Amino acid sequence: MSAAIETYLISKHYRRTVALDKVTLEIPEGAVYALVGANGAGKTTLIRLLMNIFPPSTGSATVLGLASGDVSGHAFERIAYVSENQEMPDALTIGGLLDYVRPFYPRWDLELEAQLVQQFDLPLQRKLKHLSRGMRMKAALASVLAYRPALIVLDEPFSGLDPLVRDELIESLRERSGETTIFLSSHDMSEVESFATHVGFLEQGRLLFSERLAVLADRFREVQITMGGTVKMMPPHAPATWLNPQCSESSVRFVDSQYTDDTPVMLAALFPDAVKVSIEPMTLRSIVVAIARSGRTPKSKVAGEGETA
Repeated sequence: MSAAIETYLISKHYRRTVALDKVTLEIPEGAVYALVGANGAGKTTLIRLLMNIFPPSTGSATVLGLASGDVSGHAFERIAYVSENQEMPDALTIGGLLDYVRPFYPRWDLELEAQLVQQFDLPLQRKLKHLSRGMRMKAALASVLAYRPALIVLDEPFSGLDPLVRDELIESLRERSGETTIFLSSHDMSEVESFATHVGFLEQGRLLFSERLAVLADRFREVQITMGGTVKMMPPHAPATWLNPQCSESSVRFVDSQYTDDTPVMLAALFPDAVKVSIEPMTLRSIVVAIARSGRTPKSKVAGEGETA
């Protein structure tokens, strides 16, 4: 399967500040890719490089087969871009906005437009400047979904929205999954975990992992072992893929970043005196926290390598 977005060692420097550091990723067509990380991690910088808002300092990127520097004009007939601080013509009504943008897109779907207006309960006669943040985001999303873009790029689309509006927007995006590629950034991992197919984690401009969310969830487990006596240290041959080990009195805790069906057998061999072994799945947030605390870059596939969306 071809990639909707590819980057190769792409970086952005502002004098001595490194905003993005040699990021390489591949996003397959049809994926719902969530780029997560704290505010200031470099998520918006990467999106702006992809959208040709400014050029990279080094490296390269392609978007729908175009070099990122060529993303302009007619390319946006296939690409939708909505940012957290979306600028909109506030003097227009919602209906006026839709009337204004409609002629720019040959693939505009009038039936879908009507469906979105009803789904989002958009007041067509109300001016944009009088809308709440949630309603403005609904209007912005309706204005791009209606032309059925091949790629939707969203920069922190749910920031500051109340839960009901956020869930409504997520559901509208979920309905588009499969027919388009969705690439979004977020600092809130719980809000994307329910519908993303792929995830990447940026920290201080570095991409620490990028892979299918299901694969990531399958290989991470939180392990706690209760021993019959006092535990002073981890076994000398403990795998390097066990992150953040802690020994306290009669228990051992760690995160296994490469869990397989054979792991329980390994645990039994390394902890023959164990009286209880607990192995629990982890949320995306707990996985990211474990990786950040460990200071390691875990082994993982680049999203899209040998995979399908």
